[in-house]
Order: sequence, then C-alpha cells, then structure tokens
Amino acid sequence: MKKLSVAIAARNEENNIADCLASVKWADEVVLFDENSSDGTVAIAKKFTDKVFITEHQEMFHRTKQKAVDACSGEWILQLDADEVVTADLEQEIRKVISGNGQSFGYQIPRKNYIFGKWIEHSGWYPDYQIKLFKKGKGKYPCKSVHEQIEIVGNPGVLKSDLVHNHYSSVFQYVDRLNRYTTDDARYLKEKGERVVWSDAIKFPTDEFFKRFFFWEGYLDGLHGLVLSLLQASNRLIVFAKLWEMQGFTAYDSGDFMDQITIEAKKTAHDFRYWLMVKSTNPLKKLYYKLRNKLPLL
Repeated sequence: MKKLSVAIAARNEENNIADCLASVKWADEVVLFDENSSDGTVAIAKKFTDKVFITEHQEMFHRTKQKAVDACSGEWILQLDADEVVTADLEQEIRKVISGNGQSFGYQIPRKNYIFGKWIEHSGWYPDYQIKLFKKGKGKYPCKSVHEQIEIVGNPGVLKSDLVHNHYSSVFQYVDRLNRYTTDDARYLKEKGERVVWSDAIKFPTDEFFKRFFFWEGYLDGLHGLVLSLLQASNRLIVFAKLWEMQGFTAYDSGDFMDQITIEAKKTAHDFRYWLMVKSTNPLKKLYYKLRNKLPLL
C-alpha cells in the first residue's frame, strides 16, 4: 500500500491547479476528481498525475472531495483544495508524521489565506486550522455544510507549518460564491430549527462586523481588513434574508416600527463606542468613549 495519497476535487481551476499539484510531486499518489471543468484544468492535471477522473457537478462540493478521498490507496491521505499549496516546511512535517508513530488519526493544519493579493493575518482568517491529513478509513466529510471540516476518529493533532490558501483573488469571485454559500448557510440554520425576527436584520450583519473588525482585530489588516469585515457582514445580512424567505417572508407591521429601529440603532452605536474604547491606544479617547457609553441611550 502506498504511504501517502493526495486527494483533490476541482472545477475550473486552471489558474491554481498547477501550483497545487507541483507542491505535492513528492507524494506517492495524487487522485483528482474534476467536475466537468470547461477550462484547462484537466489537461494541466494530467501533466502531474494519471489518476484524473471526471464526475458530475455537485451542489455539495464536499461529495466530490469525498469521492477523491475514497479512491485513494495510501495509508495516509492529504486532502487539498485546488487553490492550496503545500510549503517546503509543511512537506517535511507531513513526512515526519507519516513515517513515525503518530499519536492521532488526523491532523489540523494552519492555513495562510491570501485574499485580494494579501495575507490576511487577522479578521478571523488565520490560523484557520483545517483537518487535512488523516489515516485512510479514519476520516470523512459529513457532506452537510459547505463550511464543514473532515471528521476523524478521536481528537486531531496539530501541525505547525502553514498551508498556503490562495483564496479570493477578486471581488467578483467573492460575490460569485456568496450566493451559493449564503443559501447553504440559511438551509443549515433552518434544519437546526432556527428562526429569525426582524431585529436580526440589524444584529446579523453588525455582530459579524464587530466580531471580525474589532474582536478579531481586522483593523490590523488595514483596508483589506475593513473591506473583508464589511463583506462578511453583508454575507450575514443575506443569510438572514434567505432564512426570512424560507419562513415565508413573515410580515412585521408595527405603528412604532421606526421607534424600535431607533432603539436598535442606538444599541449598535453603543457597541461601536465600546469597541473604540477597548481598542483605542489614546488614553483620552478611551476615557471619552468610556464616559459616553455610561450615558443612557437617548
């Protein structure tokens, strides 16, 4: 049995697949399942491996990833996305794990996400641990959510070296995936029995922005961090809207609706000042926001 197999699923990845496959030339086997790509993905892939299989497109892409995993023959499997690249340091660490007596059936690997041409070190995008390396038969995709990870038997170990993830290269790419991802997220919430109320239209996006820009220090990523935090906030607004749609566009008519909106807006402003106080490096500004937030919501 081969020592290490690499499992990849791809669809129209001609701009990424060569770098991905070149980074794992050292592996014993590379298995790639392609979802009928209309670009040069397959032709490029065949230059690196003879185990390229064509399959139908799946709305749940993880089903195709699982097909690639199932077709692997190695004792260990490294699952990669077509836009991921294994670094030299990570290669050495993986070699060490699979050649020794590992303490786990699977391992989390930190990912460095490059978005819009920049490594996003904060905003919740790093270290972005993903279970990518596991023993054959000890890991699989649940195939329930686009954001899920591989589930393994037992607790995963953790590798130190980064996996490079060439994520969103353009705003078009982000928006193009947005519709699919938000639909999947809304369906997942519905299946969990969650329902939304009108105030969630404000809370969903604002909570996401505060979390990413302030709590996860997206401001340290500069303009990239600000834009990505706002984009992720818009993502959550669309999730709310789609879940609301699934509830039948439940109407909410109230004579004092504007007053209720005003109250929610003041709460949001209060939270904004709180984060400015917490993150400000200017003592006078910290004091101002602290005193301002002690005032009642007028």
